[in-house]
Amino acid sequence: MARAMGARLALGLLWLVHWLPLRAQVAIGGGLGALLHRLASPRRRIALRNVELCMPELDAAERAQLVREHFHWLGRSIVERGLLWYAPAQHLRGLIHVEGDIGLAERSEAPVMWLVPHFLALDVAAAAVLLFQARPGATIYQTQSSPVFDAAIRRGRLRFGHAELFSRSEGARPLMRAIRDRRLCFFNLPDMDFGARDAAFVPFFGVQAATLLAPSRMAKALNMVVQPVLAHMLPGTQGYRVRFLEPWRDFPSADPLADAARMNLWIEAQVRADPAQYLWVHKRFKTRPPGEPSLY
Repeated sequence: MARAMGARLALGLLWLVHWLPLRAQVAIGGGLGALLHRLASPRRRIALRNVELCMPELDAAERAQLVREHFHWLGRSIVERGLLWYAPAQHLRGLIHVEGDIGLAERSEAPVMWLVPHFLALDVAAAAVLLFQARPGATIYQTQSSPVFDAAIRRGRLRFGHAELFSRSEGARPLMRAIRDRRLCFFNLPDMDFGARDAAFVPFFGVQAATLLAPSRMAKALNMVVQPVLAHMLPGTQGYRVRFLEPWRDFPSADPLADAARMNLWIEAQVRADPAQYLWVHKRFKTRPPGEPSLY
């Protein structure tokens, strides 16, 4: 009961704050990020360890500064989630600056896989595909432990229509059937550690990381076009930028492992271009090859 009340209070605060001018939301988000950096020590330690593993060229002071910046953006992403869940569509269209070929999915005879790495504004990318193009889309959804938050997230992500959520616990078959039968596009988040199942250990910043082979296998099985998408929060009140890049050529190949390595190398390059907004608080290297000790 207390947990549900806390969730409702947090959602109520998000709803109230979304009415404020964006400048105020940015300030509140930055303050929340500073507070989380100070109080959420387990997540801070995970972020520092990830940065140490991925960017060993940085010294301790540089790593600490990068993680402080990361928590600033993390706080903003939490507070500004209220905009994505509650603000009118027209208001969001004014905040989201779309670059590149977002209309590819509408023109393509084959379904499109949007390949979206875990930058903190990835939910903005999801909103963009619903607000700026009409092709139906789908994504895999991780059920939340709090029923209140779970319902709120589902409402927020589905409120603009022509989208479907598939539970990760159901496996890939229902999603693949929907893509094949209803020509859905797939909003794919490929760079989290979901364990060794259906994954291979592939270098990510030179560290062996459990990497899903599904992007390659699914794209090949369903003859999908793979289009990378990048989303970033912009400084101050400038809003958000979502870039729809050129679709990858020769992807998928006949080798899912080589495709996974290519994907990780591409994500590395994008992270180096904007390291503070990557999701460092996730245990990307939690699953280890047999016999290897934990990196955390």
